[in-house]
Amino acid sequence: MARLLAIITDPLEGPEPLEEIRRATAGGDGGVEVRLVVPAVPETRFRDVMGDVDEPAEHAHEVLDASLRSLRREGISASGEVGDSDPVLAAEDALRQAPADEVLIFEHAGKQAPWFENGLFERAQEHLEPPLRIVLIEHGGGGADHVVGVERTGAGTKHPDAGAEIGGAYFPALSRGDLVGIVVAIVGTIATIILAAAVAGESSGPESGWKAVAIGIAIFTTLINMAHVVGLTLFESVRYRGGFAKLFHKLSMIGTPGAVLANLLILLLT
Repeated sequence: MARLLAIITDPLEGPEPLEEIRRATAGGDGGVEVRLVVPAVPETRFRDVMGDVDEPAEHAHEVLDASLRSLRREGISASGEVGDSDPVLAAEDALRQAPADEVLIFEHAGKQAPWFENGLFERAQEHLEPPLRIVLIEHGGGGADHVVGVERTGAGTKHPDAGAEIGGAYFPALSRGDLVGIVVAIVGTIATIILAAAVAGESSGPESGWKAVAIGIAIFTTLINMAHVVGLTLFESVRYRGGFAKLFHKLSMIGTPGAVLANLLILLLT
């Protein structure tokens, strides 16, 4: 019997998503076992960090019930459960309970993608062993969803940076982008501190308040970049690729040049 594990976060509405389920179950000579897993995902990242579980779990049960009814109306026998708030962890938990021949993940396309789907396909490739099928859907009028793209991978885990990592026995394997980020963080932090020190030496009188601003910018930049670099170099053994990794990456890559420019302007204007 073929076994399909489908990860969904919204009810399966419209013929196109259901057809993807049907297509994935086609060809099973001994029948097909379809299991739905609905992650109990909070509406925002903040609510996820704060441990909001009751409302997401209730919504996930509603999504599960509606989707099972839709599948059964189409003559597809299915079971399901509510899973972890992280779709990849929910899939891993389900696979530990029972293996699957394919994992089907429904993901929103473009601007309709919620916060938790950022990098979902890459993380699924890293952690899930069975062949993957990522179905990109887009909400349409009349309550029907449209399939706008499908991506597939073979069996086995695959790191997105495989073959493009740089490292050695005494240095973790990092992508070129991570190495650039480390260089920007270190050089930018040093430049920000030097400029802050120059402002502190130059400022006096009514303009001395800018000294505190420049020093505050330097301290903030240093803390952000320390978190970013330490995460990349020490946490790589556990594949540091989650939400905090992306947050500190953005803060470092955008904030560091901004901090250098801000302290340079303070120095020039005071």
